[in-house]
This record gives sequence, structure tokens and C-alpha cells, in this order.
Amino acid sequence: MTNTLRLLLAAFAAAGLSFAAGCDHLRQDMGTQPKYKPLSPSEFFSDGRSGRPLVENTVARGSIADDDLLVPKDSNSFPVPLNLELVERGQERYNIFCSPCHGQQGDGNGMVAMRGMKHPPSYHQDRLRQVPNGYVYDVITNGFGQMLGYSAQIPPRDRWAIIAYLRALQLSRDARVSQLPLELREKLNLGGVAR
Repeated sequence: MTNTLRLLLAAFAAAGLSFAAGCDHLRQDMGTQPKYKPLSPSEFFSDGRSGRPLVENTVARGSIADDDLLVPKDSNSFPVPLNLELVERGQERYNIFCSPCHGQQGDGNGMVAMRGMKHPPSYHQDRLRQVPNGYVYDVITNGFGQMLGYSAQIPPRDRWAIIAYLRALQLSRDARVSQLPLELREKLNLGGVAR
């Protein structure tokens, strides 16, 4: 081997060793990286905790497994008390999450659908009037067809509120006179407008 070749190899070896030694501080093991371990203290947050509480009105990922309001898809039960307050909450949540596609009246003519997306079916067709509440809950939770699941956006109790409002919407177009309270039936018999 010639002297030039030996000097060149020695220079490459020295450069490689100095590069490897000099770059050691740039290497970051996952074990030594800055991080918070569960329940470790933190000076960053005012309460001194590194673990953060859930943000209000959010659903934690994976919490569907702990959903105590979950019913089978073929169940028609209603696991929350059905009252006017629940229906009004359902109307509010429906207007936020559902009406852009399903429309204010549940007829499938929401703004998104009117701007070119596929129209969802009307809630007023017999098939959807007859599906069990558990089926509707499952669709809201997991999605169906083009509709994505809303389990991350809508807490379980609000899903039931939406179902209560949806059933009220369906009744608004398909109510029988015999189902109305007596005072409203009397108003109709007298030619008055039922309100």
C-alpha cells in the first residue's frame, strides 16, 4: 500500500470517529427524551399535574366500551328519562350535528346535501320510523354508509337526546288524531288550529 493510500484511509477513519463521537449528543433515545410519566408533577400547568382532565363536552377515545347507555341494536328501550328537557337538548344537538346533512325537518335536504353531496334518506319514510332506537343509537355512534360515526363528538346522553328529538320530528308528520291530548283533539273538532 502506498503512503498516500494509508494517509487517505487514516484521514477517513479519523473523520468517521470524530463524526460519530461528535454526533452522540444529537442522538436521542426514547428512554431519555423529555416526557411526563403518568401522574408525575409538572411545573408547566398551574395545578401542578401532568395528567390533564378531559375537556368539557368531549368523549374520550375508547370510552364507548364504558358506555353505560349502550343498548342492543334491536332494542327499542330508552335508557334515559324521556322528558321535554331531553327533547329540547336533542333539538339543539340535532341542529348542530345532524341538520347540515339531514335538514332541519329530517327530510334529507340539509345544506350539505343541497350543495352536491348524496342526500341521506328522509327520517319520515316508514322504514326509518320503524327502526328500533338501538339501531339509531348505533348509527349515530358508528356511522352508516357515507355518514361517519359521531362517538368522538357526541356524548352518549346527547345521542339519546337526539333520538328523542328525531322521534318527535317523525311524530310531527305522522301523528294520528287519536294520539293527541284531549284538549288538542277538541280544538281540532271545533275547527281551531292545534298548537
